[in-house]
Amino acid sequence: MPIEIPKDKWPGSIKTVTIGATSTEGGTRAKSISVGGQASMPYLHYEAPMPNKPVIAIEIKSRKPDDWSPLLVEAWGEAMAEPAQWAKKAEEAGADIIVVALTLADSPEDAVRVVKSVLSATGLPLIVWGPGQVEKDNELLVPVSEATNGEKIVLGICEDKNYRTIVATAMANGHLVQARTPMDVNLSKQLNILISDMGMPKDRILMDPTTGALGYGIEYGYSVMERLRLAALQGDAMTQLPMIVTPGYEAWKTKESKIGEGVPEGWGDWKARAINWETLTAIALVESGADIVVLRHPESVKRVKAAIEELVTI
Repeated sequence: MPIEIPKDKWPGSIKTVTIGATSTEGGTRAKSISVGGQASMPYLHYEAPMPNKPVIAIEIKSRKPDDWSPLLVEAWGEAMAEPAQWAKKAEEAGADIIVVALTLADSPEDAVRVVKSVLSATGLPLIVWGPGQVEKDNELLVPVSEATNGEKIVLGICEDKNYRTIVATAMANGHLVQARTPMDVNLSKQLNILISDMGMPKDRILMDPTTGALGYGIEYGYSVMERLRLAALQGDAMTQLPMIVTPGYEAWKTKESKIGEGVPEGWGDWKARAINWETLTAIALVESGADIVVLRHPESVKRVKAAIEELVTI
């Protein structure tokens, strides 16, 4: 007799979230990207089809960063000096989405100019991050939101201390938000409740549960993401949101990626080690349920895309 594989039937499912608006939708993007929609734990294709596969975003900065690894500078070259060129090169490297990270040195005019230049340079959907200080986030993201009305970009990063202004401007201009909390199921749920209570539709919220890099807390982050997905499938409406994580940022700040010389014996080639750190961190998070992973090195992008294709075609 054939063996019948036991199947779970879940009462809940993940919301489908669409980023970017094409010309027929009131925007200028060449395509939009949909994530989420799952009705089972990751890659259990025999339980439920996976309507949207995970996608890769590449992070670029509004100004050439002086604290990024020389290996990243080597990979992107002169394009790092001009966000529009960097975005083009990121699209060529396989990005599905471009993340534009603004800095404390940017003025509102700088922020609008950079985001508009990137919109002109690439047809990919955009995520725009503020520099991470409440007043500066508000100062930069509000004019960016207004200048890109109708493009359905993702504004972030919403945290408990700064979400109100970001959510309000996103709602007013047809955008989405990225909601970040420390690695904790209850904190993630609470921020989603606060954002929803402002009137933001759940299909315009991406949940960022935060993570650690390989060897730096990834086990806990992986566990939190699994528990968020289980809660969502069990019917908790405030956890039924697609997840975005930033393995590029996390991996490239580890000593294994940062240090090239004077390392302990056995650490091996610096470039290979650093790319492996980002790649393995990202793939682990994809396997735990991440819908969007934000990366930095083009070789990592290539490897993670290949791993995703294997997972979705098994």
